Amino acid sequence: MECTAVMQQDGDWWIGWIAEVPGVNCQERTLEELRRSLAEALAEAIELNREEALAAADGDYFEEKVAIA
Repeated sequence: MECTAVMQQDGDWWIGWIAEVPGVNCQERTLEELRRSLAEALAEAIELNREEALAAADGDYFEEKVAIA
């Protein structure tokens, strides 16, 4: 899975967002730290969303992978 990180320098800080996932944003002192933080925040958001989706499933359900282009 790939997503788009939108990053910019703001004074002494680097700030960034994941374009495809609202709420995934970070601020770090270096660009490398920002890249790492965004990847970690994205992984955590996906896992949390997965846990919430499975908890919301009522009764029998199945899972299926979905590919996007």
